[in-house]
Amino acid sequence: MTDGVSIGLAWRQVRDRFREAKVGTPELDARLIAQIAFDVDSMGLIRKERETASEIALTNLEQLALRRLAGEPISRIVGRREFWGLDFASMRPRSIPAPRPKCWPRKASPSCRANARPACSTSAPARAPSRSRSFQAFAKAKAIATDISDDALAVARQNAERHGVAARIEFRKGPWWQAVPHTELFDLIVSNPPYIATAEIDLLAPEVRVFDPKAALDGGWDGLDAYRAIASQAARRLNPGGMLLLEIGHNQADIVGKMLARAGFGRVEIRKDLAGLDRVISASHS
Repeated sequence: MTDGVSIGLAWRQVRDRFREAKVGTPELDARLIAQIAFDVDSMGLIRKERETASEIALTNLEQLALRRLAGEPISRIVGRREFWGLDFASMRPRSIPAPRPKCWPRKASPSCRANARPACSTSAPARAPSRSRSFQAFAKAKAIATDISDDALAVARQNAERHGVAARIEFRKGPWWQAVPHTELFDLIVSNPPYIATAEIDLLAPEVRVFDPKAALDGGWDGLDAYRAIASQAARRLNPGGMLLLEIGHNQADIVGKMLARAGFGRVEIRKDLAGLDRVISASHS
């Protein structure tokens, strides 16, 4: 890019570069980074498109464009992402709300609505930013949210405050059940644990492999370490009528289902995601 170009021409040049590089959503991504570079919102980008871009802004735009062309996810560059109609802050490095398990709030609703003040526990290392959306659906619920990352918990608190649910969520640091005394029981337990086998991490797309924290991906040699930890206590941590919901890999439904059955759950069901793949497993005592 050269001096003297307009804001509109500058971001469209980035869009064209993204198209040539086969970036998934070139126009949207170019608009988003242009809003950062030129310090405007979406309408401001339209109103000011004929204004001459400053040299500093063009430099910022170029740096952001190079990050996207290097494979860094746009949500990490802009520091936020939409999930179920809500805007979430994120951090770097971090894990961000994934678009796949949108069936979670729908699946969890019957369990929570049957209770006057249900308690929800989410235990999902490095995935804290997505929690307040699932929880916001239950107006009377109280929750404990756990994570192994101080940064992830800080962002989770920020998101909870932004969406008006912070007063009902207690944030704790620790892996799995270590942050939850054995005397605490729940109506709903939700987790989106790491489920990628260690040897398969290098085969993931660069946007995931390079930029996601390893703790959010690595499920151990077979991808099932987290499920073993959760299953070891989940059945006795539920109140009568309670439910466990877990995100799973698309090929893990059978083995995780059998694991939960052996752990004492009498009813295990599989839910598919929007792509038609097995994605969420629910378990209850009946």
